[in-house]
Amino acid sequence: MEKPRILIADDEPKMRRILQIVLGKKGYQIDLAEDGNAAWQLFRSKTYDLIITDLKMPSMDGLQLLNKISVEKPNVPVIVITAYGSVNTAVKALKAGAFDYITKPFENEEIKIVVKKALAYSRLETENKHLRLALGMEFNFDRFIGKSDQIQAIRELAKQVTPTHSTILIQGESGTGKELLARLIHYNSPRCAHPFIAFNCGALPDNLLESELFGYEKGAFTGAQKTKLGRFELADKGTLFLDEVGDMTKEAQVKMLRVLEEKTIERLGGTESIQVNCRIIAATNRDLKQMVNDDSFRSDLFYRLNIFPIGIPPLREHKEDIPMIVSSVLSKLNNEIGKQVKGVSAEAMRLLCSQNWQGNVRELQNCLERAMILCQSHEIDSSNLFFDQEQIDSPLANFRFTFPPEGISLEDIEKSLIQKALSITSNNQSQAAALLKITRNTLRYRMEKYSLFNANTS
Repeated sequence: MEKPRILIADDEPKMRRILQIVLGKKGYQIDLAEDGNAAWQLFRSKTYDLIITDLKMPSMDGLQLLNKISVEKPNVPVIVITAYGSVNTAVKALKAGAFDYITKPFENEEIKIVVKKALAYSRLETENKHLRLALGMEFNFDRFIGKSDQIQAIRELAKQVTPTHSTILIQGESGTGKELLARLIHYNSPRCAHPFIAFNCGALPDNLLESELFGYEKGAFTGAQKTKLGRFELADKGTLFLDEVGDMTKEAQVKMLRVLEEKTIERLGGTESIQVNCRIIAATNRDLKQMVNDDSFRSDLFYRLNIFPIGIPPLREHKEDIPMIVSSVLSKLNNEIGKQVKGVSAEAMRLLCSQNWQGNVRELQNCLERAMILCQSHEIDSSNLFFDQEQIDSPLANFRFTFPPEGISLEDIEKSLIQKALSITSNNQSQAAALLKITRNTLRYRMEKYSLFNANTS
């Protein structure tokens, strides 16, 4: 893999040499320019991953060079160097599009960290572009498929909030397309040229969550052999998608609230406050309002996240969209699997539309992929689907129960069903209540009745 190429523009030979030695030891390819004009000529003739320029130079100063680069190739990051007393000029450079600035005199480690951060941004941006091209993605809101009133309303809400920088909270069951909607918003927003970083807040314990979100300094803990940028820094100028925010612990919620309020982070082991500039799109499959009422989610964090809420209904509430979704999924799977399945039979479609799809669109996609693999013709029929008429018509069709000779109490059965529902939903009371088709308050009353509360229920 070719090493990143960096252009350094500075009218001081000593400064150019210092930067060349420090960054050259990291393996970067370095080109030097004695002023802005020379740098501009080199920039026009070669491809660079990063530009480092002094602000005060003859013939063409750093700010003028920055403006020309921003017009020619706006995605190439520029780091400006300024004297200690010229911070105001550096701020102007940031407003003009500079990635970051450092002041003279600076420590070698400081320039290394800033360069690494800029190159990481450049690499992520390049990867995002390549990914979009490779997958042939057209980030049109029509990719959020459906003609129902609910889905059309969601698309309109998304289009209205997309041009802004407002925080968004997307709520919906697992598999409804929360991340897809977040990506569509990002890639149609003014931040589309910058990274989209997705992070699952419920996938890691608190100690790892903090290091992944905020990064850490070299030596911050055993094994921290180098500085690592966190998700907030990697998403700079772009969008940070925080999935499953409802699964964060109270301790993690406090730290998240501070970032949202102050727009700054501190890496683990660091003492410097770092400004972050990224749009937050949060998502959850849990009822955050109810969690606030239960004191399991901070109300101040909820209101910080809930600036622009978007709710995605489960697939069972807009089944009229299933035929359109099926058509789209089959087209995608044909390309991936290498088949030419044109559609599904009328009976197969009836079966698909009869299902409740607890796993929503994701479950439907999995079902169709399995069916397509089994399909030996140009049309999926009911025999390719892994359910029968009995299962669809009655949710109790597969339920088998034999009374023991000694009999059994109805309360024991009720208690067992509640325990099973809580187990399936990982003790999520709202989801368990939905499975049992009772209200959450009713569930809590019966949990209290049967002494089913524990430290992990929520």
